[in-house]
Amino acid sequence: MNKSRFWMILGCCIIALAAQAQGQSRKPGLWEVTMQMSMSGGPANMPQMPPRTSQVCVSQAMIDKYGGPYSNPQQGQCQISDLSVTATGMTANLTCSGQMNMNGTVQTTFVDANTTKTTIQMSVQMGANTMNMTMVSTGTYKGPDCGSVKPLAMPASK
Repeated sequence: MNKSRFWMILGCCIIALAAQAQGQSRKPGLWEVTMQMSMSGGPANMPQMPPRTSQVCVSQAMIDKYGGPYSNPQQGQCQISDLSVTATGMTANLTCSGQMNMNGTVQTTFVDANTTKTTIQMSVQMGANTMNMTMVSTGTYKGPDCGSVKPLAMPASK
């Protein structure tokens, strides 16, 4: 699989979900998300990829509906189910189809009002092989002004 395509799909997933459950005490505005991914299984050994940092603009509407930002990777072919947001964190299941079939879980801990820690564990079916991925990220609140970073579009409701 092309490394760039792989990062694009998973990067979207992480950016969208890493800070997803920022909870009702989370603040709208600019958040910085740093993500690290590791993989096992699959048809070829891939080296651990270096951490990636992105900025995400979180709207109040996203906090109200999803607990934080959410954008479907793979052009909307992913769905979250069993979403549970509490005062201390969030859990959900994630299922994607289309370019890649992925199933997994998302777990976010609200460290404090300005920090989230998220772990996403995914299984990707690649022909006869299954690749397991673990993505760990930290979201840090940077301030109420998103500057030139535009909020993620709200996905359509089921």
